Amino acid sequence: MANTKSAEKRYRQSLKRRARNVNVRTSVKDAVKSAREAIASKDGTKTTDALKAASKTLNKAASKGVLHKRTASRRISRLAKAAAKKSA
Repeated sequence: MANTKSAEKRYRQSLKRRARNVNVRTSVKDAVKSAREAIASKDGTKTTDALKAASKTLNKAASKGVLHKRTASRRISRLAKAAAKKSA
């Protein structure tokens, strides 16, 4: 356990950050999962809405530092590519 005041504060901060990051990661997973399900259903409007929501969630996670910028970009790209492939 922490021995100094600053180490104790650091520990408290890390717990708060972890809780926030876990929450953001969960919302990212949910958004991506719903986008994949929408793509699989081949419903055009549902797919575009889900894709838009997923990309927004991924970009938010990247801006907060939960995900790396390029990771979010790659995931968005792959979802869009999958949606284009299914619609064609």
